Amino acid sequence: MTAIRLIVGLGNPGREYEDTRHNVGFWWVDELARHHKLNFNSEAKFHGLTARGNLHGHELWLLKPQTFMNVSGRAVGALAQFYKITPAEILVVHDELDLPPGTAKLKTGGGHGGHNGLKDIIAHLGTKDFWRLRVGIGHPGERSEVSNYVLNDPRREERELIDTAMDKSQHIADLIIEGKMEAAMLKLHSN
Repeated sequence: MTAIRLIVGLGNPGREYEDTRHNVGFWWVDELARHHKLNFNSEAKFHGLTARGNLHGHELWLLKPQTFMNVSGRAVGALAQFYKITPAEILVVHDELDLPPGTAKLKTGGGHGGHNGLKDIIAHLGTKDFWRLRVGIGHPGERSEVSNYVLNDPRREERELIDTAMDKSQHIADLIIEGKMEAAMLKLHSN
C-alpha cells in the first residue's frame, strides 16, 4: 500500500480560465487545501503554486502548475524529482471528457486520452503509472469543438453536477492519501 505524497490539480493559470471546465483539477485541490487549512505559495523552481501539509499522518504536497495545461509535466517532474516522489505516489486530478458531469473515477495508469496535461506529465515522468482522479465534464459531441468546450465555463446545471462529483470524491480523499485505493474506488464507483 503506497501512500500518496503529491496531488496535482490540473488547470490553466489566470482569471479568464478560473471557472472553465479545464480547471476542475484546480478546483479540487483548492477544496482539499481549504478543508485542511493549507495555503498555496508560488514556487518558481516548481513552476507552480504549492501547499504542504500533514494529512492523516502523511506528509503531502499539493501542486497547481502555473505553466498552462500543455506543459504541466514540467511542474510535476520538477517537484517529484526534487522530493524523490515516485509516480506511484502521485495523484493527478483532471477534467475528463469521456465521463458525464456528476461522475468521478479513480484509476492508475492508462493513456492520456488526448488530454494534453496528462500527455506532458507522462512524457516528463517517463511512465503512465501514476494515479488519476478523472472528474467528468462531458463531451461536446464534436472533436473539433473540444478545445473551445474545455476552455469555457460549464452551464449552471453541469456545474452543479460537477460539484456533486467533487464533493463525493473529496469524501474519499483521506483513503486516497493513505494509499487505500481499493477502498477509495469501491466507495467512489458504487451507486
